[in-house]
Amino acid sequence: MNTIKLTIEGGKTFTATLEDNSSTQALKEQLVKGDIIVEMEDYASMEKVGSLGIRLPRNDRQTTTGPGDLILYQGHNFVIYYDTNSWSFTRLGKIDNATQAELKAALGKGDVRVTLSLD
Repeated sequence: MNTIKLTIEGGKTFTATLEDNSSTQALKEQLVKGDIIVEMEDYASMEKVGSLGIRLPRNDRQTTTGPGDLILYQGHNFVIYYDTNSWSFTRLGKIDNATQAELKAALGKGDVRVTLSLD
């Protein structure tokens, strides 16, 4: 299984395909134990970011993000991008079949709660 489900507060659900790395393996191991709820806030009008409450192994490399990219930042922050950025990140995966407009509409302008679960 190489997908997870992201449920946005308010009911919108997305599926994401994960990368194959030690970070996603550790994330899936945590999700077997139960869902992870991430309280996310908007950052720089390009992403939502929030703490996972756990640390995952880092596989940082220079990365340019796009809408729908799921990123691990500093080993414990979960990031959903709805715009572009370039930095040294760990790529976790990408939301399947979602446009930038759909992501912005689902995530809203302020803080949002996202629940991660196994698909």
